[in-house]
Amino acid sequence: MAFLEYEGVGITAMAAAVPRTVIKNYEYTQYFSAEEVKEVVDKVGIYERRFADENTCASDLCFAAAEKLIEDNHIDRSEIDLLIFISQTPDYRMPATSVILQERLKLGNSTIAFDINLGCSAFMYGMSVVFALMQQKGIRKALILDGETRSKVYSPKDRRTAFLFGDGGVAALVERNERFGKSYFSLNSDGSREGLIKVDAGGYRKMSSMETVRERVVDEYGNIRSEEQGYMHGGDVFNFVIREIPRDIKALLEYTGMDKDSFDYMVFHQANNFINSYLAKKLKLDTSKIPSTIAKYGNTSSVSVPLTIVSELKGRLDGNKRLLLSAFGVGMTWATAIVDFNDCKISDIVEV
Repeated sequence: MAFLEYEGVGITAMAAAVPRTVIKNYEYTQYFSAEEVKEVVDKVGIYERRFADENTCASDLCFAAAEKLIEDNHIDRSEIDLLIFISQTPDYRMPATSVILQERLKLGNSTIAFDINLGCSAFMYGMSVVFALMQQKGIRKALILDGETRSKVYSPKDRRTAFLFGDGGVAALVERNERFGKSYFSLNSDGSREGLIKVDAGGYRKMSSMETVRERVVDEYGNIRSEEQGYMHGGDVFNFVIREIPRDIKALLEYTGMDKDSFDYMVFHQANNFINSYLAKKLKLDTSKIPSTIAKYGNTSSVSVPLTIVSELKGRLDGNKRLLLSAFGVGMTWATAIVDFNDCKISDIVEV
């Protein structure tokens, strides 16, 4: 097992943007009865979500978050030397959305820009990539832009996923500074489980066609989706989580010699309330240190960890705070990180 260490680099500012449209899950009854809806919503603990309209992409949410961050912190755009865009809902198949955002944000042509397509653990993967590049003296400031419009991915007629996913975007500014101590990352993957959360068609293995966009009944329960809409085997995902995530967290704690009670906050991927409650109980964690946005934003994939930080920890990251971050999902991939936040400035959430 490989653990990654960095020193003297950290996140100094964060901002987030969410769509203005609020979906109230108990009222999301167009395709299912109120009784069926209540049963699902009560179990997953997701009461509201945000849905982007047909003209709004993940990049638009990230752009709004980035503009807010730059304005609030009086950032000189010419000093941003690196921009990464994290998403599985990009603007186009090509070019990379990061390059489009570089121009929209009016960053210099010398800016390094690239995309990361990974899924729910991608914010930690992205942090690790940026932290590694920031060890080089040539990069002054870096922007991590992480956005998802998962409402466009899943079928509203499939009760297994219809009530889980929402949209959002975040921006994080990364800088070098001696006040940041060491940060630690554990990044993992298991492609043998790639079918647990998947969109079968629309890529280049199975390209779009009239057949792939046709809706069909997919199981004995009458759930409906096309081959270009996502699906998830929830029971198998839960079994994966309870097997891998506590083990990974314990392994990183053992490597660093840290105690689970030493963290100021522990931020988990907002998959659903049932999973996160189980993890907290399994690891015997202090739930007062575990912020949650599941109820009001749902599962926003890779955005969920940073969005939870912006939403719930604004004004709480003054001074030096140590956070444990954990996320898992599509791939399957999973990640654990121990990161210092030192006087991190968090902006108010923007509605788009």
